[in-house]
Amino acid sequence: MSLRLRDLIRQVRACKTAAEERAVIAKESAMIRTAIREEQAHYRHRNVAKLLFMHMLGYPTHFGQLECMKLIASPHFPEKRIGYLGMMLLLSEEADVLMLATNALKNDLNNENRFVSGLALCAIANLATADMSRDLAPEVEKHLQSAQPYLRKKACLAMARCLTKCPEMAEDYAEKVVSLLKDRSHGVLITVVQLMTQVLIVEEKFREEEGDNDEESPVKAAFLRVVPWLVKLLRNLLTTGYSPDHDVGGISDPFLQVQILTLFRLLGAGDANASEEMNDVLAQVATNTETAKNAGNAILYECVQTIMAIESEDNLRVLAVNILGRFLLNKDNNIRYVALNTLSKCIADQKEAAREDENIDSGDGPNSAAAALQRHRTTIVDCLKDPDISIRQRALELIYHLVNKENVEGLTAELLNYLVLCPREHRADICSRVLRVVEKYCPDDMWRVDTLITMLTIAGRECSRTVLSSTIIYISHSSEDLRAYAAHKLLKAIRDDDGSQRGLLVVGIWCIGEYGDLLLKPYSYTPSVTDGTPVTVSFMALEPSSIVATIEDVSTRHTCTLESKEHAITCFTKLSDRFANAGHPETLERLHELVKKHATSQNLELQLRSCEYDALLNAMKGISLGENKTDDIFGSDSSQLSNEVIKAAKEALARMPVVDLSIIKRKKASVMEEFDQDDEYDNVGTTDEAPAPGGDLLDLADIFGGGDTSAAPSTTKQLNGSAVSGEQKGNDAEKSDVDLLSDIFSAPATTSNVMPTLAPVGIASQPAVDMFASTPSIGQANTQASSNSSNLLADVFSPSVPNPQPNTNSSSLDMFGATPNNTPAGSMTDVFGGAAPQQPNLAAAPEAVVVVPGFTHAGISVEFECTKPDVWNKQKSILVAQISNNTDAPIYGLNLQCAVPKYITMEMNPPSSTTVPVTAGSQGKKVTQTVNVTNTMLGTKNLMLKIKVSFTSKGTKVEHMATCASFDAGKF
Repeated sequence: MSLRLRDLIRQVRACKTAAEERAVIAKESAMIRTAIREEQAHYRHRNVAKLLFMHMLGYPTHFGQLECMKLIASPHFPEKRIGYLGMMLLLSEEADVLMLATNALKNDLNNENRFVSGLALCAIANLATADMSRDLAPEVEKHLQSAQPYLRKKACLAMARCLTKCPEMAEDYAEKVVSLLKDRSHGVLITVVQLMTQVLIVEEKFREEEGDNDEESPVKAAFLRVVPWLVKLLRNLLTTGYSPDHDVGGISDPFLQVQILTLFRLLGAGDANASEEMNDVLAQVATNTETAKNAGNAILYECVQTIMAIESEDNLRVLAVNILGRFLLNKDNNIRYVALNTLSKCIADQKEAAREDENIDSGDGPNSAAAALQRHRTTIVDCLKDPDISIRQRALELIYHLVNKENVEGLTAELLNYLVLCPREHRADICSRVLRVVEKYCPDDMWRVDTLITMLTIAGRECSRTVLSSTIIYISHSSEDLRAYAAHKLLKAIRDDDGSQRGLLVVGIWCIGEYGDLLLKPYSYTPSVTDGTPVTVSFMALEPSSIVATIEDVSTRHTCTLESKEHAITCFTKLSDRFANAGHPETLERLHELVKKHATSQNLELQLRSCEYDALLNAMKGISLGENKTDDIFGSDSSQLSNEVIKAAKEALARMPVVDLSIIKRKKASVMEEFDQDDEYDNVGTTDEAPAPGGDLLDLADIFGGGDTSAAPSTTKQLNGSAVSGEQKGNDAEKSDVDLLSDIFSAPATTSNVMPTLAPVGIASQPAVDMFASTPSIGQANTQASSNSSNLLADVFSPSVPNPQPNTNSSSLDMFGATPNNTPAGSMTDVFGGAAPQQPNLAAAPEAVVVVPGFTHAGISVEFECTKPDVWNKQKSILVAQISNNTDAPIYGLNLQCAVPKYITMEMNPPSSTTVPVTAGSQGKKVTQTVNVTNTMLGTKNLMLKIKVSFTSKGTKVEHMATCASFDAGKF
């Protein structure tokens, strides 16, 4: 025999361990199962009661669900009450056995006993499914008109569940729901307001899913007709005196007031007439409600939410902001959090609405909510010092919305102060937000640069690449006076830093390398102040040796990253040019030694930079290190270099040109317009490998739009080691600057999917690569996989190294010395050198080679030899670019890139050489580059190529872009 409920509770409480408790529950569960199996009806209600107790303790009780169904069908009220309680607790709406209760619920709804009907209504309000709602809604509707308030209020809650599950029925019951607003029972009144609120929420969501948002909802139209009655009801609650039945903390019926305000928010949103009727009573609620108790704060908070949601007047919005401002002075952190969160949401929604609709006020007027919020600025800033992190975060969000041109300096200073104290995981986001604030509301260039440098000093370790790139852009765009200030301040910041602020080191070393000559002069600046005595900022002139010592000290610290060391080598190289006329030969020698220091580094990137920069410095002095033309990196066959090479070496170390943002914006606009009209050229073919971080002489990958930066790109390119801006070129070069594909190629190239072809043993090496060509050396390509640091100053157009090609002229040797046969590709060759037996030619003969001219520019000519590799696949074609040099001097640093429409797939192999010899004469050879294309819409659309080529001819970097669309229609 099973235990009574009180005995089970006593035994569970007497257990000293969890194991004992589980043993007691397991034993009793077994007894209950036995009773259920033996159909012991007289103990059924006791067993379900014990199952409810086990359910409260977290033990499985699913085996008792059918017992609940049997108790519901019992004619006795005590058993029926236990059955309904068990059904609402032990079952969910997903339970399959719930469908068995539909008939019992319908019978109980028609029971003469109001308590039995009340149990059924409660069960429907908790568990009704969509099918049950459709079946039982007519029965629930009858109780909405019941003479007993006890049943009417329960029927309202049950109907809310039914209409939630079946929102399409809301229109049928809207008028009957409205009629209950005049009920005298307080319980019925609060439940019918809840029912109307739930119906509006569900019905609006249902109409959005159905896409029927154009016409006004009939349900909302019916509810809008009772807005005057609701206003009268709320006003009566405010003016009614003490009511002991519904008074909470001196507030008359706060629950009903909150429910009515919530209903007002849904009815007044987007309806000017209804909002106008609500304005007076909302102002009355906002001014007459006491805030000494939480009940009053709850009403005021709901009132503020309603005011911000409806089409309220400006004065009412100002009143709502002032209420939230009083909340900020409350000692309760929950109230302060709610106030900060609500203010942020309201201001953000207002700005978003102003952006979407130009007719809406942006909220900057004197009587707007934003203007009222400015009066509480001091209180909001004080929240940044709160010990609660959630309060600080919400205050930070709100301060971003407070910033304008008048208070940008003060609030930015507060943000920088908070940046010192905030957790490190939040610093990156704060730095990005400060950057946006500085960009939008900057009063002058000096303040902007000073603020960004201060931010790097505080959180340079956490700053994103966007912040670093933007800081470099602003410094390069500034005047010479401001550049001197930035260089002096960054040098001081680097000297005082412990080396942990990576972003500060990157920007500082770059700036010192670019503008190191300005550090040799004294600098003073007197800011203009409106009140008080201005303080003059002065920096003394520095010796070249002290500047070099500072950078050397930074780069030799054990905490210095590889990226900082790479920038330091570049800085040393540039300082050699900046200090060339300073009269300190020992400093120049020291700089040269620091550049050569990493010539034997285990890191290939550092080794590559060191060797190339060493050659660059020697080239500036006119010294050639090679014994003959083949050994020298510049192709010189004497100990002295030509004037063109010396001039190019000096230009390579000149100051980087100012980034021109207007041309890039214009290029992007033209690209988008042309791509929208025709197929988008998103398949860009290039032989470039992914640029190694820090692998180029000057790297503006972030500034030009590569990586993760959002800064605007530039048309200025690093040409042949010298900085040449778009304004400095001729007309032809400027036209190509704004051409269609220049923006496509301004992003770092992705690694080609084509596997490189390895040169076999014994094949002669490729000709030496020109130092000043945009193509880096082979050593650099080998370092790209291992270099993980992100370089801020990489040339956007520097392609990767072409892969070594096998000598196609060398004949394949037979392993036994037999003379090889010149068999066609794909034929079977005997291992002893003999030709395989000829097979009958079942396929058609290969098609003849078709030559398509590409372009001719500045002495270089490109034409394509087009073939079909597979007879069965007409879509695939092989294009071999034949590149010839018609000038009287070799061409170095060849880089050919192609782009094709979206319907064409392309694979591009490396060129046979990056040096194009003079083609004229018997010794001249053409350079070839193979492009595999597949036209997926052959017969409908023709093949089209957009080509970009860059090379160095006679010491001048040349770039050209052209379109090749002369391929045979229907064939390629």
